[in-house]
Amino acid sequence: MPHTDERAHHIHALLTAPGAPFAVVRGERGTLEYADGPRTLREFIETTWAYGDTAFLIAGERRYSYGEFFAAASALAVRLSQEYGLRPGDRAVIAMRNHPEWQIAFWAAQLAGLVAVPLNSWWTEAEFRHALDDCEPGVLLVDGERLERVAGWARRSGTRVVLFRGLPGEHQLPGAASVEQYGLPDGVRVERYEDLPAPDPLAAPPDVEPRPEDDATILYTSGTTGRPKGAVATHLAQAGAALNPRYQAAYSALGRDAVPGTAPAPVSLMTFPFFHVAAFTSFYGVMAAGGTLVLMDKWDADEALRLIRTHGVTHFAGVPTTALQLLDAAERTGDEPGGLTLFSTGGAPAPPALVARLTARYGERVEPRNGYGLTETSGGVLANIGAEYRADPGAVGRPTPVTEARIAGAAGQELPEGEVGELWLRGQSLFRGYWRDPAATGEAFRDGWFRTGDLAVRREGRIAVVDRLTDMVIRGGENVYCVEVEGVLHDHPDVLDAAVLGLPHPVLGEEVAAVVRLRPGAGTTADALREHVGRSLAGFKVPARVLFTGEPLRRNAAGKLLKRELRTAALARTPQPPDGRTSG
Repeated sequence: MPHTDERAHHIHALLTAPGAPFAVVRGERGTLEYADGPRTLREFIETTWAYGDTAFLIAGERRYSYGEFFAAASALAVRLSQEYGLRPGDRAVIAMRNHPEWQIAFWAAQLAGLVAVPLNSWWTEAEFRHALDDCEPGVLLVDGERLERVAGWARRSGTRVVLFRGLPGEHQLPGAASVEQYGLPDGVRVERYEDLPAPDPLAAPPDVEPRPEDDATILYTSGTTGRPKGAVATHLAQAGAALNPRYQAAYSALGRDAVPGTAPAPVSLMTFPFFHVAAFTSFYGVMAAGGTLVLMDKWDADEALRLIRTHGVTHFAGVPTTALQLLDAAERTGDEPGGLTLFSTGGAPAPPALVARLTARYGERVEPRNGYGLTETSGGVLANIGAEYRADPGAVGRPTPVTEARIAGAAGQELPEGEVGELWLRGQSLFRGYWRDPAATGEAFRDGWFRTGDLAVRREGRIAVVDRLTDMVIRGGENVYCVEVEGVLHDHPDVLDAAVLGLPHPVLGEEVAAVVRLRPGAGTTADALREHVGRSLAGFKVPARVLFTGEPLRRNAAGKLLKRELRTAALARTPQPPDGRTSG
């Protein structure tokens, strides 16, 4: 077999040559674009109607076929256009759990030419208020759990609400002729989705044709370092994002000497919240192949194993935390996810030991996949797949055909392979800017390149992200990449979770600290963990302080560690008497 990098280039050339399925051209903006395929999300979704009776969404006992789903989305789109008077470019907020109705609401917005604004369903009322003031939607598409948090804003603004009851269970609203019987907020114009006429399977969506340059979505950043900003993506960008996972699936097939497109349609367990950009990569890939999404009301590893077995799930995708919990549950219960063929992580850095653990247990039967994407890239734009991932578990992979990557030095110059610099990106799926924030948009771009704020290095064509610019610890002039140290800590069998950060030091400027959560019953000491790190890394990277916690480490919805909160908590902790379990 040729050298891995040569083989990768060969596969890429087969898929992207003129006339090939993923051929690329240089677009009017000077960035790479797919030559064929959809140019808008409306074009993308209309092709899925052909899957007809194939199951698209499974949630508990409820199943939506592609035909039922498309009819429901079309009917809601017509209502938003004709009854609500919404026009192309108006914003439609979607705030609910991972119910099937989330997908109906999102795609109804696209069919009506609206700008879909999925909001974080975990937000408080104040966080919702900030985003609603910012994007000024024309309609709120929410479930019962979210209604109280947005009702005050809806009342003040006069914005109408479509209320989705969601799945059967504790959060379901009982059937009724009117919402007033259930003490819903006074003065809010609420219409229950369940009260709307049954969709006509033969009815067409509104006669609206968005242009590729029109806005399709506003996705709010996760806000780990400040207030979330609305990243605006055009239809052309989202259409590129929808094709990226199909390219990666084809690349994967050729890498295994298989024929792309001949495998059964995927059955994917959806663990990412729909509002998060990582979910878009998952459901775009499934929809493009006519596959099935199996939904969970909330994450539970044992329930995930049951769903995998019950529904013949072939694809798992989740943040590294849920992936590790799934492997733990399989080992603890003996309930092996036998039908899985793809095990993918994203949303946060994956410990390098994860793929080794997966391979040791399942061999090459389950393909590992890791990747990199941001809210601003509309989903995954780098992927590390199969044998390449096993060989280089610290990397996040190669760019998609419509993504260009640069490792930039301080002056913006491209650095040679092996040197660490800031990762810059440009391409079809990148956002056009932050909503109503030209200053932040200007800071984010340089000469047409988006500055990710991540430190990365390129080796043999693959990119590895080593840290955030803002997270890197500078200890006495030496750079310490937190992700690297976290990966080594995760290798220790007693460590359940770990975060590495910098704390002030009067001489060195900063010192390396680790916040560690041990597995139940483990008795590893701080000294033992430092010794473990020292066997793999230079002495200046070894945490000077190891702080143990019995609580889960705080993360955002994407699984990213909330370093600012962890740092504040670490600074507040006073040193304990040395007993082998605190810092030394």
